[in-house]
Amino acid sequence: MPSFEQFRDRVHAFRKEGKKLFASTSFQSHSVPMLHMLMRIDPTVPVYYVNTGYLFPETLRFRDTLKELLGLNFIGLRPLVPKSQQLNAEGALMYSWDPDRCSYLNKVQPMERVLAEHDVWINGVRADQSAARKAMSIEQPAAYGCLRYHPMLDWNAKMVHAYIKEHDLPPHPLEAEGYLSIGDMPYTRKAMEGYDERTSRWYGLKKTECGLNTDLGADLTKQP
Repeated sequence: MPSFEQFRDRVHAFRKEGKKLFASTSFQSHSVPMLHMLMRIDPTVPVYYVNTGYLFPETLRFRDTLKELLGLNFIGLRPLVPKSQQLNAEGALMYSWDPDRCSYLNKVQPMERVLAEHDVWINGVRADQSAARKAMSIEQPAAYGCLRYHPMLDWNAKMVHAYIKEHDLPPHPLEAEGYLSIGDMPYTRKAMEGYDERTSRWYGLKKTECGLNTDLGADLTKQP
């Protein structure tokens, strides 16, 4: 498991190489250790998040809590396509009839410009979260020539909670209500029997990823 020192040394090495870095977060409890370590290493690294318009109010309040606590530069991204253009003929929003396209417009597309403008993407995915993430490497090529760096890849939920407890960090407020993974309101449900962290995130769908960690997981500019 990469230690804090390894995380720190890698960030410093990227800086010495003249790399332009950014991090991303979804403001879940499991995101907090990476953000706390980043604060200790280099609080000037910008941290982007996608405000899809469907985030829980509790998530936005938790963002404000972490900003005050950590002093990081959180930068919100909004969809380029307004919700008024994400309706079908019956007036239903896209999340109800084309969740994959909805994920692209509201999450993936806003992040594409950020990758194109940076060299290294610090991303807090863990291998134990899904099959797609288990197949990832600590460092791997990403879209638009950016490099993905996963300092938390070999961590597990127990390690995350131990770090939070050790440093007296706050959890996402919805965790106490039984939410394992907290994303957009239309798709997120409390933990239920037979549902794990990712499947409770995409309730009722054969889907465990929004595309940020799959569509943007390879250098799309080099694909035919």
